[in-house]
Amino acid sequence: MAGGKCLALIAHDQKKDDMAEFARRNRETFASWKIVATGTTGGRVIEAAPDLDVTRLKSGPLGGDQQIGALIATGEVDALIFFVDPLTPMPHDVDVKALMRLAIVYDIPMALNEATADKLIATLHA
Repeated sequence: MAGGKCLALIAHDQKKDDMAEFARRNRETFASWKIVATGTTGGRVIEAAPDLDVTRLKSGPLGGDQQIGALIATGEVDALIFFVDPLTPMPHDVDVKALMRLAIVYDIPMALNEATADKLIATLHA
C-alpha cells in the first residue's frame, strides 16, 4: 500500500447500507484515497461507487478487523471510519475493541458513526 493516503472502512451488518450510501455520497473525496475495507463492506462500497480504489480484505469476523488493525500498526492506514451497530451483539467484539485500541494507540482519526464521519471527511477534503 505504498504511496497515497489510505482510508479504512468497516460497517457492522445493520450499517452496511449506510456505509455504501456514505461512500457513494463522498466518492469525489474518496477518489483521491486508497480504501481498504472488510470483505462484505468493501463489496457493498464497490457496488455503490465502482470507480473507487477499494481493496477488500477478509470479513470482519474472519480476520478482516485484525488485518486492518495490522495496517494501522504498520502506519499504512491514515484514517478509520467504522459504522458501529451498538444495538446488536457481536461475537467478534474483542476484535472490534482491539481495532479501536490500535486506532487510539497510533493516533489516527476514527469515526464510529455517520455524523462524526461527515466531520472527518470534511477535514480530509479541506
